[in-house]
Amino acid sequence: MFERILLAIDGSDHALRAATLAGNLARSEKSVSLHMLTVFESVPNYLGEKEQQTLIAAHMKESERVIAEGLARIGVLGAKVETEILSGSPAETIIEVAKDRKADVVVMGSRGLGRIAGVLLGSQSQKVATHAPCPVLIVR
Repeated sequence: MFERILLAIDGSDHALRAATLAGNLARSEKSVSLHMLTVFESVPNYLGEKEQQTLIAAHMKESERVIAEGLARIGVLGAKVETEILSGSPAETIIEVAKDRKADVVVMGSRGLGRIAGVLLGSQSQKVATHAPCPVLIVR
């Protein structure tokens, strides 16, 4: 049923639990592919070139750490595992990747931000669940 799984991960506890569940789901469904995605907010243009590059490098280093931790949580799969790091609006980027990859399900954590930031900015998981082209499995 879920041949192509998209796992959106940000390094939070909820996202790491989502990675474990996505790995278990891929094994039980005998999925063909699991695509792990992490998205960091775009770096503002008003920063100078040097500051932009420094911030992008820091985001990439953190994103690579998040991907490595997610891969460890997924475990060994018979499915093809791909990873991707993108910048932009997290919810919008996840939705676009789900469409482009023709995902059968998106798996993500219920909360990546702190309580106050989540209330002020709106829940990324709620946005994805509302607009994704496929079912969304939100993990607490």
